[in-house]
Amino acid sequence: MNSDEFRRLGHLLIDWIADYRAKVEELPVMSRAKPGDVRRELPAAPPVEPEAFDDVMRDLERVIVPRLTHWQHPNFFAYFPSNSEWSSVLGDYLSTGLGVLGLSWQSSPALTELEEVVVGWVRQMVDLSDAWSGVIQDTASSSTLIALVCARERAAWMHVDAAMAGSAMILPECRWMWKGIESADSLVFNPHKWLGAAFDCSLYFVRDVDHLVRVMSTSPSYLRTGSDHEVNNLRDWGVALGRRFRALKLWCLIREQGLSGLQARLRRDIDNARWLESQVKVASHWRVLAPVVLQTVCVRHEPPGLEGDALDVHTRAWVDRINASGAAYLTPAVLDGRWMARVSVGGLRTERRHVEALWSLMRRETKSESVRPPKGTNASKTELS
Repeated sequence: MNSDEFRRLGHLLIDWIADYRAKVEELPVMSRAKPGDVRRELPAAPPVEPEAFDDVMRDLERVIVPRLTHWQHPNFFAYFPSNSEWSSVLGDYLSTGLGVLGLSWQSSPALTELEEVVVGWVRQMVDLSDAWSGVIQDTASSSTLIALVCARERAAWMHVDAAMAGSAMILPECRWMWKGIESADSLVFNPHKWLGAAFDCSLYFVRDVDHLVRVMSTSPSYLRTGSDHEVNNLRDWGVALGRRFRALKLWCLIREQGLSGLQARLRRDIDNARWLESQVKVASHWRVLAPVVLQTVCVRHEPPGLEGDALDVHTRAWVDRINASGAAYLTPAVLDGRWMARVSVGGLRTERRHVEALWSLMRRETKSESVRPPKGTNASKTELS
């Protein structure tokens, strides 16, 4: 592929992604694929001769997209938000297009120093003191592994995993949730969830950088430079030797949205979650099962006379029907030994009308249903309302 062909296809690709986002609301949220569907549609062996990229795009539409679960869908209420703001997507394109690696400061000075600047911005946005230093990791899982390595080498280490909720700390009214955070040794949260940075982008903060570097550093001869004593080599702040230019997508996001824009969107989501909570609380035979402090609402429909295993069957059934319908996607989960539904409000395109439609769908799927309890339970057949 030459530069002219890349330019042509690049324009087409940007248009394709913009069109995908524009029409994603029309698609079923959860994938309806069966195991093996994609493999059966694709050749088992790689092509011997070059293929046109236009053919790749055709197969993307024919084979891949119909088998996706659409995380950017406004009716995606499962798991947690995995937002990917346009500005962050462009930052990710820049990172990939530049194709630079942060093996050391010298290998790409701007990569390291932009990361230091942007992580410093976020530290201020969430009101952490300057006693903290941060670095971008891929996920909270990797960050927690690093925290465990640090803790192995030093007693009474306290790590805070704020993977989802940490983004809410850009809101002053939410910071009561991490009162005392300054006594922790490390913490992580994921801007690639609610905040809007394209996956993957986790921020790992520590108070004792010297200890982190001591336990994680590696210094092969080919990476040593005369400037090492003046700079941070961020390879010593994590597991990976090579580092992508992740700071670009966070830099683009914060500059394009501004703190005020990010705060407004998070407040919108919290308000929508509290609206749903208020509706559930006044509805007959519905219950909110946990405090709604951010954007997740845990609910259960509890018809009269239905309890125990039969209630679990009922819960799983109506959630499965909603998910299978393609109209919305919820996550069933166990709380205090019983199944319930988690409604995670927080998608970029999720507005009040989407939450209202979900609530109508939830009531419709639990209305006038006849449930026969599983064998071994004492519950009788009950008409649900």
